[in-house]
Amino acid sequence: MSKLSDAEIAEAMHEIPGWAVVEEEGMMRLQRDFTFDDFASALEFTNKVGDLAESENHHPRIVTEWGRVILTWWSHEQRGMVAADVEMAKKVDSLS
Repeated sequence: MSKLSDAEIAEAMHEIPGWAVVEEEGMMRLQRDFTFDDFASALEFTNKVGDLAESENHHPRIVTEWGRVILTWWSHEQRGMVAADVEMAKKVDSLS
């Protein structure tokens, strides 16, 4: 799977409203903050994302805090965003 070009990233962003492209360590990454009423709800969502990531063998960075989960997708191997990141964002959106 190859890294997405800037044009491909721009096109894909129309498919995943609420997500943002961020640059960290020179790599483009896909990120979204999800908010919840309490820690238990945030943790439940985190576990759902974890199950999804395991089933797809594609894993995000997950930060879980009281009432908030931050997900970040990118490919370590490709050093940036790949099509699987966009597909996983769509699948995560269906969980929330």
